[in-house]
Amino acid sequence: MKIEDELKSKFKDDYHKLIVNIHLTSSRIMEQIQCELKAHGLTSTQYNVLRILRGQGNKSVSIGLIKDRMIERNSDVSRIIDRLVKKQLILRKENCDDRRQKDVGISKKGLEVLSKIDDMDYKVQDTLGHLSAKEVKTLNDLLDKARNTQESN
Repeated sequence: MKIEDELKSKFKDDYHKLIVNIHLTSSRIMEQIQCELKAHGLTSTQYNVLRILRGQGNKSVSIGLIKDRMIERNSDVSRIIDRLVKKQLILRKENCDDRRQKDVGISKKGLEVLSKIDDMDYKVQDTLGHLSAKEVKTLNDLLDKARNTQESN
């Protein structure tokens, strides 16, 4: 369905339409993701932290590294870490070199929760299954280009 029909709205130009379209599409996909995560007692930012930590393997990392890799950079990572520690999904310990720093790693329980959630990725991908592989690549390239231009300003 065209965005004009779905929102019953007109746009001042194609750039305005694009911004609203990206926001709407992101919102629709996030609704699905949040529904899946809620079943596991997680928020999307908590899930993002767990995925970052899983990507580090058995290596503990600083909170700063997690902040740098977050999708939503305005998140209060320290508070998210506290909640995940409380849920026993991650482990936090003092850094050997600097006792003011904390190192964080994913726990066995955190890995188990992520393995249960992994199927969610396929469910969400199914919502985009009508796009060809070429269209997906093109869309990824265009979104990268749009985001990179924004960062360089």
